[in-house]
Amino acid sequence: MAATKTTLKTIGSYAAIGDSFTEGVGDPGPGDSYLGWADRLAVLLADQRDEHDFRYANLAVRGKVLDQIVEEQVPRAKELAPDFVSFCAGGNDIIRPGSDPDDVAERFEAAVADLTGAVGLVMITTGFDTRGVPVLKHLRGKIATYNVHVRAIADRYGCPVLDLWSLKTVQDRRAWDGDRLHLSPEGHTRVALRAAQVLGYEVPADPDQPWPPAAPRGSVDVTRDNIQWAREHLVPWIGRRLRGESSGDNVEAKRPDLLPL
Repeated sequence: MAATKTTLKTIGSYAAIGDSFTEGVGDPGPGDSYLGWADRLAVLLADQRDEHDFRYANLAVRGKVLDQIVEEQVPRAKELAPDFVSFCAGGNDIIRPGSDPDDVAERFEAAVADLTGAVGLVMITTGFDTRGVPVLKHLRGKIATYNVHVRAIADRYGCPVLDLWSLKTVQDRRAWDGDRLHLSPEGHTRVALRAAQVLGYEVPADPDQPWPPAAPRGSVDVTRDNIQWAREHLVPWIGRRLRGESSGDNVEAKRPDLLPL
């Protein structure tokens, strides 16, 4: 049985677990660190409480697949026992050749069952719609299948769902970093606002607000950008996959303890 659900008024601590999306890659922070949607959500949650009366941990590490997150981050989240956990995992599994979204979802559900039995509230996350993303657009069907599983799991365990597929404003190219795999600061901000809405909070801005009109781009500009992207991001990404390397090798969680904001 899941633990008694935390109410909004009692969310005094938050732990984020996941991969590069939750770590905040694409949203530069102080020094060599990243901010990201989870950090931004933590600030929105902290604003609802007295000063120094909210604690936050971010256990996410870029490049991690589901089994690594379950092995390394879920036990730590249970040990911290926060009021609220966001759990986003499986994306790096889904984009791997030959992966089975049904199998990934089965392992994801086991982790959700474990978490919901130990913490107050667990929010889970769908994948993005990749229709306009080079290289990943052919995986749209696999991602959609996984999303259906995620929603069914959420229903079974009473979890709120951060539905990224339906957040249409992040389909604008300005919502994405230059690598086209991670959100830009504005993209992370919009996801944080939507997450707060999912939790029932009023937010200071509308995540669905349309972007300003973009300057027209000719075919020469598009081709030049695609060539530069392939050289700077796609080729290194493929190289890491071929060598069995991860961008998260030797990277530690940026905020492993529940600390006041």
